[in-house]
Amino acid sequence: MTSFSSINAISPLDGRYQHLCQALQPIVSEYGLMRYRYVIEIKWLQALCTQINTLAPLTEENQLFLTQLIESFNDKDAKAIKAIEAKTNHDVKAVEYYIKEKLVENSAFLPVLEYVHFACTSEDINNLAYGLMMQDLRHQILLPQLTDLLNQLQLMAKNYAAIPMLSRTHGQAASPTTVGKEIANVAARLKRQVEMFKMQPILGKMNGAVGNYNAHLVAFPEVPWQQVTAQFVSALGLTFNPLTTQIEPHDAIAEYCHQLIRINTIFIDFCRDIWGYICLGYFKQRMIASETGSSTMPHKVNPIDFENAEGNFGIANALFTHFGEKLPISRWQRDLSDSTVLRSLGAACGYMLIAMKSLYKGLLKLDLNEHQLETDLNDNWEVLSEAIQTVLRCYPIEQPYEKLKALTRGQKITQARLHQFIDSLEIPIEIKEKLKNLTPSNYIGLAKELVNHNL
Repeated sequence: MTSFSSINAISPLDGRYQHLCQALQPIVSEYGLMRYRYVIEIKWLQALCTQINTLAPLTEENQLFLTQLIESFNDKDAKAIKAIEAKTNHDVKAVEYYIKEKLVENSAFLPVLEYVHFACTSEDINNLAYGLMMQDLRHQILLPQLTDLLNQLQLMAKNYAAIPMLSRTHGQAASPTTVGKEIANVAARLKRQVEMFKMQPILGKMNGAVGNYNAHLVAFPEVPWQQVTAQFVSALGLTFNPLTTQIEPHDAIAEYCHQLIRINTIFIDFCRDIWGYICLGYFKQRMIASETGSSTMPHKVNPIDFENAEGNFGIANALFTHFGEKLPISRWQRDLSDSTVLRSLGAACGYMLIAMKSLYKGLLKLDLNEHQLETDLNDNWEVLSEAIQTVLRCYPIEQPYEKLKALTRGQKITQARLHQFIDSLEIPIEIKEKLKNLTPSNYIGLAKELVNHNL
């Protein structure tokens, strides 16, 4: 192969699913990581020029020059940094050297040239760069997609709030619910986790080689470094961590990943339920004439969107689980295993994004099959045994549960047979009529109200 294309990519993120992941590229690619490092280095230089008395404050013109460096960062800059890295064999140092090359072009910055990367260890730049990356992932990619899915689930829940459906517990016919109530359960779970994900702090530090401001203090003992770095980290939109080793310990990254694991687990649960409802005929999938469901069985319309989503949520969770278990662990002050692992953070989010898009696409193709829902309910009159035995407990009827168990357990009961049983009971006539007015379709409790009052 002489050139790269998506068809010869090793990862499906850059191959089969590349068109679904394009929005991630400027954020989680190596280009994205370089850009975040570049931004941190320049902003740190700007901060130093306001704190160190021996440095002349930056003029408005010089501030604009630095701002333009940040805003104009492009592929050419990233490739130049990569070329420097080929010589230094150090990715962060390459960013530092490249910024110095850019500053040399402006003589006003010659006096501050060596304040680029001043008192920094690589992790000072990296932890903040990943912090900005996670911030942008959350607000630009994950939350908008999660919001679309949540809105769709809430819409479906409200539209189907009053549509009766046979429940299944242990896979067996159980007391009826409504389609909307089952979807509302998922929406409520998801909404709670999304709200927690929104509030998850992303921590950052800027305290030097072993977290003690050693070099800072030796160079400029009069500068209140803890206050300066706290303000710097907070200005980036991150939460300052004042006590670290060489690395920010990544507990907050683990928490971020665990939030996403819980969200994805809810989605996996939902994908499996919808898959089952499609198998039962409760939902039909809108057909696309050009698509094929099977290479040998022409009739098939497979629930592939939900299967694809389930699989990709699972891959994302496998990666997020590893991040959560590995990243908070370090050998003494630092080793590079965390750096290696963090580079795959974007891959996990890529699989999650693909899964969310597949799930959303699948939901938009569903049509409710009310005829099948009604047929299934009418074929399971035995589910009213709960209602009957509960009412009978209010009257002097011996062993009402046992009576209904003998009548219904493991047996198909018709409406006529159930009414015959009710007529045989020694209870008031109005209670008999009340029980005989029950049907599997109207025995849904407060399902509709629960949807409308809680979403």
